Amino acid sequence: MTTTEQTLGAGRAPVRPAPADRRRWYALAIVMTAAFMDLVDVTIVNIAIPSIQQDAGASFGQIQWITAGYALAFAAGLITGGRLGDIHGRRRLFLIGVGGFTLASALCGFAAGPEMLVASRILQGGMAALMVPQVLSIVHATFPARERGKVFGLFGAIVGLGAVSGPLLGALLTQWNLFGLQWRPIFLINLPVGVAALLLGRRFITESRAPKALKLDLVGVALVTLGLLMLLYPLTRGRELGWPLWGYACMAGAVGVFAVLVAYERRKAARDGSPLIELSLFRVKSFAAGIAVQTVFGVALGIFFLVWTLYMQRGLGWSPLRAGLTGVPFSLAVSTAAGMSVQKLVPRFGREVLRAGALVMAVGVLLYIWESHRYGLAIASWQMALPLVVMGAGMGLIVAPLTDAVLSEVPREHAGSASGLINTVQQMGNALGLGLVSVVFFGVIGDRLTPAEVGPAFVHGFQHALWWVAGVLGVIFVLMSALPKRPAQHVEGAATEVGEKERELVA
Repeated sequence: MTTTEQTLGAGRAPVRPAPADRRRWYALAIVMTAAFMDLVDVTIVNIAIPSIQQDAGASFGQIQWITAGYALAFAAGLITGGRLGDIHGRRRLFLIGVGGFTLASALCGFAAGPEMLVASRILQGGMAALMVPQVLSIVHATFPARERGKVFGLFGAIVGLGAVSGPLLGALLTQWNLFGLQWRPIFLINLPVGVAALLLGRRFITESRAPKALKLDLVGVALVTLGLLMLLYPLTRGRELGWPLWGYACMAGAVGVFAVLVAYERRKAARDGSPLIELSLFRVKSFAAGIAVQTVFGVALGIFFLVWTLYMQRGLGWSPLRAGLTGVPFSLAVSTAAGMSVQKLVPRFGREVLRAGALVMAVGVLLYIWESHRYGLAIASWQMALPLVVMGAGMGLIVAPLTDAVLSEVPREHAGSASGLINTVQQMGNALGLGLVSVVFFGVIGDRLTPAEVGPAFVHGFQHALWWVAGVLGVIFVLMSALPKRPAQHVEGAATEVGEKERELVA
């Protein structure tokens, strides 16, 4: 216990007995392990995508859906998953989510073909949407306020570790070809972790609920999911099908579905105060701009990471291990810059740190385009280090303080809803970016390539896609002008106070 915690505890109730402390930290280890499993699963799949395509015979559209399907299901279910936990118990929903995620991982690992793999990934994303929202809720219910700063610091470290270890672990498991299973161990590795989390979670996690939980807005979830499917499916399949007329009609119809969603949510808010999306939040200028930034930033990341993996492994012919090791400088730069931005830079310079991050990341993208053009197929891993470090530093300056900035001017009573919406739109943006890969990358490399044409075509497609990413970062820079000049810090702590006053978590 720190000196500050001892001071806060002086004159109050005696310290909890040691067994209770141990159970509390065991519970934390379990939920953090599950969160780590989800984080790694997202990054581990990207590095194995080329191997999956070659071994399973997946089309370009199917490999997009292997990643986009997960992101879409995760985004569509995040808010609902959180509310189900409020109503039926967070430990119960966490364990259901872990069990379902583990089962879906097994289905992915033993998938008989690309169609089954896509369906299993969608199921996996849906189960993650039940599991992940409970993590911080369980922390709120389990730890007193004075300890949550330490806990959130550990959570940040887990996020950084997941970003670094995911690609490396995926590369190693794919490269080793354990038991001749090729890419399948990247999913099967979740099985022992998931089973352990289930068994230990039942024993050490204390149940908690919100007695005044909001009702489920299933119509809102259905409209959001339908609108996204109508937008994403034609984007991912359109090129393969020759851009049929129904595809354009479907994308246009998605606009109508979202309009219906807005009208329905407005009526539901007036009727029972439990809409899926709290539309009044968008009257706050900084929040509306921040949601736009989160969505567009998700688009940029969705495009970059999939195209980058295909460029290195299919275009340059690198092994998964070499591709994974090449990305280490990027991950380390993200983690380092994220820590500096929150602790030192944002408190002093405010919003300008985020805007500088967008510019720095754009500079890194332009450097990457230049080096790819200059060295072509002969480019080496060490030559990629500079643009990747610059890009990673820019991304780190954005990702850590962005949520604080978006929530700075949100009314305290809506902090929980706003946080859930931020995570949801980021995942939706990611799914949209993955869908756009069909246009900005696959759309320029051609369908029938000879072995000699594959490398140059993928290099050209990579450069073309990166110009799009640079343009998106320019849009982000402009949108950031509407964020507050001095974002509030440590929103987690503020959300904790809101949660205690608004919901009164009880065991």
